[in-house]
Amino acid sequence: MTDKNSILDQFIIQSNTQDLKYAHYPKKYNDLDMKISFGMGVPARIPWIAFIGNEMLVSNGFYPVYLYYKDLKMLILSYGISETSEYEQSWPDSIISNKTKIKDFFEDNSKVHRYGSSFVHRAYTIDVKGNNVEYKLYENDKILTQNELINDLDEIIHEYKNSINIEIKNEDSLISQGKFYMEKHLEEFIITNWNEIDLGSRYDLIYDEGELVSQQFRTDIGFIDILAKDKKDGSYVVIELKKNQTSDDTIGQIARYMGWIRDHKKDEDVKGIIIASEFTKKLKYAIKYVKNIDVLSYEINFSLNEVKR
Repeated sequence: MTDKNSILDQFIIQSNTQDLKYAHYPKKYNDLDMKISFGMGVPARIPWIAFIGNEMLVSNGFYPVYLYYKDLKMLILSYGISETSEYEQSWPDSIISNKTKIKDFFEDNSKVHRYGSSFVHRAYTIDVKGNNVEYKLYENDKILTQNELINDLDEIIHEYKNSINIEIKNEDSLISQGKFYMEKHLEEFIITNWNEIDLGSRYDLIYDEGELVSQQFRTDIGFIDILAKDKKDGSYVVIELKKNQTSDDTIGQIARYMGWIRDHKKDEDVKGIIIASEFTKKLKYAIKYVKNIDVLSYEINFSLNEVKR
């Protein structure tokens, strides 16, 4: 981020337009992946910039994140916690024990449409005048310079990197084990490349007010990996990745979610798709008498090539 025309300024200004493109923004900041969303299809109520370690995803992890509550003209630099899927670890208590949740920060929390469980690190009031953006500390109306904003961001990123190091040293942590690593990145790959793969030609992802809700779709019995809709008849499609489970567990899980969709979405034609690394004999027999469930297999190619000297 530079003093003039900073990335944050560009983000704030663009958030108040209909432009949802983000490819021109940097992909990295301070050795972390930098992810930006202005919404998909329609502008989001709360655009964001997240800074993520390699071990995590926006939909499954914890990370520093700017949340721009446009209606309130408020920018929150927060200790972000994914609301799509609950990650096994989170910010250490030593950091967030004396922090306020976003849903408790605002006097009228009815305006906090999302991300209320994340914690406030800094809160800024925003004043946009043409191509200029003024940032004031919410607590005392102090006008901040770009360097002060950068210091705030670097401070929370420093805490984040220390938190990740703590988790890596813990042998029982997900990060240390690498448990479900490939499956979670497969899920992210499928979502990111939806329009370029066969699934995207047959099914549509689901959005709510410009925010993707298909990934890790929340139900009161758990999270569906991906929920889509059939392009032809509009019926729901429950997609589950087979993650370190037995075939019986996977069939039981997807059937349970399909039953939930049938009852709560009033869809008698709901379909199911299991994506697995291999189509085992157990899985083959398990789906023989289960209606409307298909299995897709995926393959990952990895090779090492000798470098000629």
